[in-house]
Amino acid sequence: MEADYRFLTVEEVPGYLASVPALAERIDADRLLSVGEIGDGNLNLVFLAKDADGRGVVVKQALPYVRMVGEGWPMTPEREKHEIQSLLAHHALVPDLVVEVLHHDEERHIIGMEDLSDHRVWRHALNDGATHDGAAAAVGRYIGAVAFGTSVFGLGRTELADAQAEAINPELCEITEDLVFTEPSVDAGRNVVLPENEPDAAALAADDVFVDAMGWAKYAFMTHGEALIHGDLHTGSVMVRAPQGSTVADSVKVFDSEFAFYGPVAFDMGATWANYVLAAARAFAMGDDERGRWALGLVDQTWQAFEDEFRARWPERRDPRVWRDSFLERRIADWRAESWLFAAAKMSRRIVGAAKVTDVQTLPEELRVGAARGVLAAARAAVRADGDRSATAFAELCGAELLRHRTEG
Repeated sequence: MEADYRFLTVEEVPGYLASVPALAERIDADRLLSVGEIGDGNLNLVFLAKDADGRGVVVKQALPYVRMVGEGWPMTPEREKHEIQSLLAHHALVPDLVVEVLHHDEERHIIGMEDLSDHRVWRHALNDGATHDGAAAAVGRYIGAVAFGTSVFGLGRTELADAQAEAINPELCEITEDLVFTEPSVDAGRNVVLPENEPDAAALAADDVFVDAMGWAKYAFMTHGEALIHGDLHTGSVMVRAPQGSTVADSVKVFDSEFAFYGPVAFDMGATWANYVLAAARAFAMGDDERGRWALGLVDQTWQAFEDEFRARWPERRDPRVWRDSFLERRIADWRAESWLFAAAKMSRRIVGAAKVTDVQTLPEELRVGAARGVLAAARAAVRADGDRSATAFAELCGAELLRHRTEG
């Protein structure tokens, strides 16, 4: 662990808030009603403070190790710099869709952010059966804005080079490279599944077509530095809010982008698709086929909003002399096909790998077996698919596999 690393504590938070002008402007540190540690992620400490007037701020501190494992897996806390860089860059492009950064304490690796306690983590809302219509499209718009605005299309050459240099993030990229692309097929001792799913995990690892596809996916992840992507975009890194009694989201906020780096645009897209499949797997397992189909419909909503956003920005590209509309059509088609590959990787890791998701994990065991089997079958089928590579075709393929493999409670 880093020498002299000082952990922020609940008791210290009031004094810390009072000492930082940018945070003291947002909350009355002398009249706090509550301070609590709310982090449920794998890496960081996260505190929420609320004052007597209902105002709040969030304070997040990067730990010098992976929280879900402990000191046995050390990690630089300086990763918060990548989160700051990406949040600021992304917020400048779509301020309505990205959490606002209020403060950065570089010495203690602390970030102060706006309070989103009137929102819900989208994964939790989906698990509870809530519907936030418009959220999937908002995520697509976010990916599209980032894909254009932080890339060669939106930045001058010097500005792009500076951004790329600042975003080099090898430690967290290596986690993705191992946990997402390698370990689901080549167990490094962190994989675990239910006993009934052990044959499914073994079949995945023995599937040469799948393993070869993961090799290509890992290669693309490591070499295609297209844009300053989120790097860990999923329903757990999106907050949603809807008015009382409404099913339509009036606010969607992306956060938690410490895995950000210059990588392939389709990685963020594929990650969201995978999470919609996991939400659908939960619904189908519970016998709610209508909701399962609804969850799979989010795939196309995110893709279409992404494509619309990117196309809307396309006239502002830096060099229209050679980046003609024919180039745009080819790039869009390639990203769509690559999203299938990255989605397959993300689906398999959430079932077999170290960091699982509550969509499946909180199902009763007898239902979880079939849901997990269906997700792995969908991942294997996705890397074999040819012909129609649309978002709709992806959703249909995955839905068929989920329904075919689900178990009855």
